[in-house]
Order: sequence, then C-alpha cells, then structure tokens
Amino acid sequence: MSNREKLKQIILEKSYEKKKVTLSSGIESDFYFDGKQSTLHPEGSYLTGKLFFDSIRNIDGIDGVGGLTLGADPIATATSLVSYLEGQPIPAFIIRKEPKGHGTGAWLEGGKNLPHGARVVIVEDVVTSGGSSLKAIRRAEEEGLLVLGVVTLVDREEGGRENIEKAGYWLKAIFTKSDILA
Repeated sequence: MSNREKLKQIILEKSYEKKKVTLSSGIESDFYFDGKQSTLHPEGSYLTGKLFFDSIRNIDGIDGVGGLTLGADPIATATSLVSYLEGQPIPAFIIRKEPKGHGTGAWLEGGKNLPHGARVVIVEDVVTSGGSSLKAIRRAEEEGLLVLGVVTLVDREEGGRENIEKAGYWLKAIFTKSDILA
C-alpha cells in the first residue's frame, strides 16, 4: 500500500464523519473532516509530513512552511521534520490567531528561522471556502513573508480553490473530498 493510500485510510478512520455540523465558515454541512485527528496520529503525522514535503520539495528557494494555529501546527512541524530527514531542511512557522499577550507580542512563532522576504507555503488541514488560508496569507505577508501558495490535506471542493486562485495564489490538495469518498 502506498503512503497516499495509507494516509487516506487513516483519514477515513480518524477524520471523516458523516454528521450535521456548522463549519468555521458558518456553512452547514452533513459531513466533517477533522484533519487534526489524522495529523496528530503517529503514522498519520509522518505520512502527512512526507506527502506535504513531496508536494513542495521541488519549489525553488522555499524558505518556510506554516499556517494558522491550530490545524496547521502538526502539518508544518511534520513537513519540516521530514524535510530535515530528507536532507532539504525547511523551517516551520505558526501564525497565532491573535498576538502573543506578553513578551514580544508576536503574531508569528518561528520567525527567527525566516529572513524578511522569505518564500513560504501556507499549509492547512481542510480548505472549504479558503477563508482561513487567505487570512493566513494576509498575516504572513504583513509579517514580511512572500507567500507562494497553499497546500491542504483535504480540499472539500466547495469554492476554496477558486477563491485562493482568484487572490493570486495556487492550491495543491493532497486529497479532495472526491478522492477520500471514492
């Protein structure tokens, strides 16, 4: 079984639920992907890091990988760790939802590993409308980073790709909803 097939199996077992939910975008849905259940699983974490790294490893001059806390945290960390193990180290960073309440008041953790103007990729566990990705992009750019695009574990295929592309960025999805439910 390939790494992709193994991760799909973990997502189906740990992250996918057929139930009524209200998503962070405010949209109601009859299914839910809780990506953190897979990205925090030992094998799921490694496979996520491996597949995310494989999706960005050939981007010339990539300096960092990160996104909005909390969904991006395990993905950025796993991707950074795999990048190191594969001899092409890429630092991780985390964007806070609000500035740190003490000390430096920082919005971004891991910033000392990234020079001003660093070329970065935003990571997500799930993209629905693209709102969280666009928020992460804006915050990263306000912190002096150059955002190249977004990689997500699951694209729910509900307009996120189109919204991200309309804003001038690319989106790579490890899986789409159609892939997972096929």
